[in-house]
Amino acid sequence: MASNQENQNKQKWHTMSAEEVLESLSSDIEKGLSDNEVQKRTEKYGPNEIPKGKKRSWLSRLLMQFHNVLIYVLMGAAVITALMEHWIDTWVIVAVVIINALIGFIQEGKAEKALESIRKMLSLETVVIRGGEKQTIDADKLVPGDIVFLKSGDKVPADVRLVKSKDFRVEESALTGESTAVEKNTDPADESAVLGDQLSMAFSGTVVVYGKSTAVVVRTGAETEIGRINQMISSVEDKTTPLLRQIEKFGKKLSVAIMLLAGAFFAFGYFVRDYALSELFLAAIGIIVASIPEGLPAIMTITLAIGVQRMAQRNAIIRRLPSVETLGAVNVICSDKTGTLSRNEMTAKTIITADKTYKISGTGYNPEGKFTQDDSDVKPEEDKVLLQLLRAARVCNNSEIGKDENGNWKLTGAPTEGALLTMSYKAGLKDFKPERMDTIPFESEHKYMASLNRVDDETTVFLSGAPEKILELCDKQYTEAGDEPLDEGYWEEKMQEAAADGQRMLALAFNITDKNRSEIEKEDLKKKKTFLGLVGIIDPPRKKPSGPSKNARAPVFR
Repeated sequence: MASNQENQNKQKWHTMSAEEVLESLSSDIEKGLSDNEVQKRTEKYGPNEIPKGKKRSWLSRLLMQFHNVLIYVLMGAAVITALMEHWIDTWVIVAVVIINALIGFIQEGKAEKALESIRKMLSLETVVIRGGEKQTIDADKLVPGDIVFLKSGDKVPADVRLVKSKDFRVEESALTGESTAVEKNTDPADESAVLGDQLSMAFSGTVVVYGKSTAVVVRTGAETEIGRINQMISSVEDKTTPLLRQIEKFGKKLSVAIMLLAGAFFAFGYFVRDYALSELFLAAIGIIVASIPEGLPAIMTITLAIGVQRMAQRNAIIRRLPSVETLGAVNVICSDKTGTLSRNEMTAKTIITADKTYKISGTGYNPEGKFTQDDSDVKPEEDKVLLQLLRAARVCNNSEIGKDENGNWKLTGAPTEGALLTMSYKAGLKDFKPERMDTIPFESEHKYMASLNRVDDETTVFLSGAPEKILELCDKQYTEAGDEPLDEGYWEEKMQEAAADGQRMLALAFNITDKNRSEIEKEDLKKKKTFLGLVGIIDPPRKKPSGPSKNARAPVFR
């Protein structure tokens, strides 16, 4: 089966046209695969799941906690002290050995469960067409050549090549670290294209945030990109830490030295002093027991356990106690930004209009926060320019925010739209849902989204998108005094200031149009609109990583 799985990766699927991929996999976009063919391919490629590999039993993990030179010495000392009927010493040594084993055993158990979580990244169910009929199946039943249907909110069940797509965007931060959703298409990509540039592909474990697509499965199970990551993690070679190597070396030398000392004492007493064998034996055993540092493993275990507990409080699971010592020798820390140093929750922090600049409090998708201008609270409903901009942000949106089962606010949709939606919720516009008659979805070609809505008995076109593109479509700007000629120099200056603060800029505009209009076309947008303003968006940093980053010597961020 391994050779069959390797065949899945011989093809550069992203470089082939959709027709070539279908032909190579002997699949039909209208009928999919037959049940007989699915069975053959299941036998050939195996189930669409990440292999669990060889898992150690709990007994094996427990016994491995005693595999240490000093532990062997301690167990020998416990036997000897028991023979000498020094029961207090015996039970102290036994307690040290058992506590050491239990701490390591429990910690490894926690780590094993944490490593299992990556398998949950595969979706549970998916819609396919087999034998000409659509059906919902478990994702682990997919095989290469299956035709799958993906829509907003779905988790991609395997690595797939897009055959048809409409406004299809996928959030791939789990693989690439980029928080911005990637717009996909069916065009072949260059052979040298990296993962993030393979726009004709969607990868297992990523999430569809917008649009829909019909795709053909090209890689399953361990051969998917997320499967390869799991394999790399699983195949990491276990290496002995410097501390364990030193302890092992020390234990061997100590054992040899103690035996030589006891042997020399025994020989001296027997051949020189002519002591009785029973007396010499007890004396030699006493020397051995007294020479064994039974407190050393206890001190090591307690010290490492304290380190493990401190790491656990910071949600970092240490698989084995000695790994704590390895962390102390780290001199280079490599980390991605999105979701690690940052929260991966795009947040609107600044609004710039023709008259004023506003600040927005709050972080993430929790719709709690205030609008301020020069440190004074602002009520959006009392500021017509600000209110119109917030309305545009609410309307030009296909995302949703809500609480999950744990009460945390989560986004369904594109992160940038999530930032705008949360901003509008903070202004009390959650229920502002004017009738949408038509829309032009965001695409990389035109870099904007347009929505035609009925608002207060008027038909209005709202736009959001890249500032340079929205500015091209406008000849006026909205102010407290009404419409004024567009001052492009002013907006260019404001964009540079915001960019210098590390903010990603988004522009909004509107235009009141014919009441009878029910459709909107790209050609219609060439008629000049009214520019509302700019919104500055950031991916806020996490609070916890700031400490290590701050304490790191000469940190470099790229």
